[in-house]
Amino acid sequence: MNTSAGHDDAAAFASYSDAFTEAPGYLNFASYGPPSRAVRERVAHLLELAGNAVADASDVLHHEDLRAREAFARLSGFPLENVGLTGSTSLGLFQVAFGLPGGSVLVNAGEFPSNTYPWLRTSAVGRARVDLTGGPGTRMTPDVVAGGLTDDTVAVSVSAVDFRTGYRADLAGIREVIGPDRLLVVDGIQGFGVADVEWTLADVLIAGAQKWVRAGWGVAALALSSQGMERIEPLLTGWTGVTDPRRYDGEEHPPLPGAQRFSISNLSPYATGAFAEALALIETVGVPAIDGIVATHAQGLVEQLDAAGVEVLSPRDRSESAGIVVAEVPGRAAEAHAALAAADITATLHGEDRIRFSVHATTRSEVFGEAAKVLAPFT
Repeated sequence: MNTSAGHDDAAAFASYSDAFTEAPGYLNFASYGPPSRAVRERVAHLLELAGNAVADASDVLHHEDLRAREAFARLSGFPLENVGLTGSTSLGLFQVAFGLPGGSVLVNAGEFPSNTYPWLRTSAVGRARVDLTGGPGTRMTPDVVAGGLTDDTVAVSVSAVDFRTGYRADLAGIREVIGPDRLLVVDGIQGFGVADVEWTLADVLIAGAQKWVRAGWGVAALALSSQGMERIEPLLTGWTGVTDPRRYDGEEHPPLPGAQRFSISNLSPYATGAFAEALALIETVGVPAIDGIVATHAQGLVEQLDAAGVEVLSPRDRSESAGIVVAEVPGRAAEAHAALAAADITATLHGEDRIRFSVHATTRSEVFGEAAKVLAPFT
């Protein structure tokens, strides 16, 4: 038995956990993840560097892009040259959608709107068309995907973890039913950094920094397979996505060879620096360890809700779930949400009937019983 390895793991997680300062009742990581001290300190350092305006400040600041790309490549499994950065998950999805020249794309009609509008817009201008299936609450299982495919389907776009239900998609199963020739586009924002997923099953992976990665707003990673790179045109790209971008000769330059061809302009170095720092912090403990703790916390919250007689709408099987736990509060969700806030518990109000909780590895499990107690009178 290697006790030193176990001690090292515990010490690494203790150091990781100590880096965060969110309130004990914060159960809202699916909305945004409060950044760590390390992220805040990195941004402060970069702002100080910019404020001092030393000779090479701009070069140093924009080197944060590479740090973020390198860390994302290590955590996702994609080669560095296949990883680029963009401004948000939504923007990345628009770039991919407009880059597909034709055919139809299968999308769940109940997806978060950032996953439907890009395809609706491309349909309107005569590029890739959208085939909507299902609706709110539909789980995009391999069977549902298979039932929606047509001879004209060129891609399937899914969320790795559904924002509404917390359902973790079976990417391997979807990959199998769509076959090797169709593209699999994955919005990873509700799972990247906390869900131990084989991300390279996707032809396109887009993941923003502000939720589970805990890096704040303003940047997302865009990773593509070789097939994705070949078939998605850099239509929505800009001057930083081409060769010799600082040769101002008035001519259109050819796109860069890798995923950086999707760059539109320089991103904020404060956003990319925060992203790099947050990803590096995840690496200190590893996604599998974080996934295991998140699963334990989610199960603990479900058990408390069960004991209080609160109906749980999210999946219970670990293979189908991540950090989102959805409670049903029929017709009284707004009242329940206000009561939670009064008890210093932060969650998301979803319509008239649902409260969405979302737990991270740093969440304090003592709050689960209190949250269930608050909800019990409203069920």
